[in-house]
Amino acid sequence: MAKCDVCGKDESMPYNCRHCGGTFCADHRLPENHDCTGLQDWNDPQGVFDSGFDESVNGGGGTSKASSLADKIPINTGAGGPLAYFRGNMTYTFLALIWLTFLAQLVVELFGSRSLYESLFLLTSWNVEYVWTWVTSIFSHSTNNLMHIVGNSIVIFFFGPLVERYVGSRDFAILFVVSGVLAGLSQVAISVFQGYPTAVLGASGAALAILGVLTVLNPDLKVYLYFILPVPIWLLTAGYALISITFLSGVIGGGGGIAHGAHLVGLVIGLAYGQYIKQNRNVSAPNRLEFGGGGGPGGPGGRRRF
Repeated sequence: MAKCDVCGKDESMPYNCRHCGGTFCADHRLPENHDCTGLQDWNDPQGVFDSGFDESVNGGGGTSKASSLADKIPINTGAGGPLAYFRGNMTYTFLALIWLTFLAQLVVELFGSRSLYESLFLLTSWNVEYVWTWVTSIFSHSTNNLMHIVGNSIVIFFFGPLVERYVGSRDFAILFVVSGVLAGLSQVAISVFQGYPTAVLGASGAALAILGVLTVLNPDLKVYLYFILPVPIWLLTAGYALISITFLSGVIGGGGGIAHGAHLVGLVIGLAYGQYIKQNRNVSAPNRLEFGGGGGPGGPGGRRRF
């Protein structure tokens, strides 16, 4: 269940407007029933809908405020363009950004310096004041372990749309970015407290936040690991929490370069937000979900620590 952007009404089957990306109830779902900024991008170059008296719909010659910037972009960003699929769909938008960032990492690694690579993609304990890396590190992944990005992508691809459907695209985006930032900063703080420098990257903190939300909304949700083994999501979540706590507490040394502190913080944020959603929005989740791939959030790598 999500809140309508216009009236604030709780809606169990919210409508995500493809024109502006907002979330609306049944009363405000049509573009004409809400202040749809996406309609300002309307362009009718052939004059098909020329009314004869409305100059704003005449050969696309209107004076829309939004058209000044959109017209300069060589790609159709309107509702009927190639990017329309990403409107109101933050899950796949973030997935696209993750893979584009991965490609950028490969290019910088090949043609740039190590210092440039670190300043762009890594959240480090020695340059934590580079605020942009708080966000870019979420979308960056280890270029030496393909399963790092593949594992995170699998979790986000299957679990992300479920959470986004019930909380809305805007709140999902906030959850993803905030949990990723706090997870990374927490790992850096833990490493500094333990007395050694560290650098982290990866979307595992955000992925585990998504997992935590679904665990609260429906702890008995069946997840088919590798499309074969049925596991309740609460057991999967408990397993990740136990592993992270075990390594973080020092009971087991090492950790394979995995940022267990970031994992645990992301999971706690997701559990807390899921509890808030459950108490205030009366949300329920489906009873079964199939997904497979590299060992869950982050695969064998998780959010990496260097």
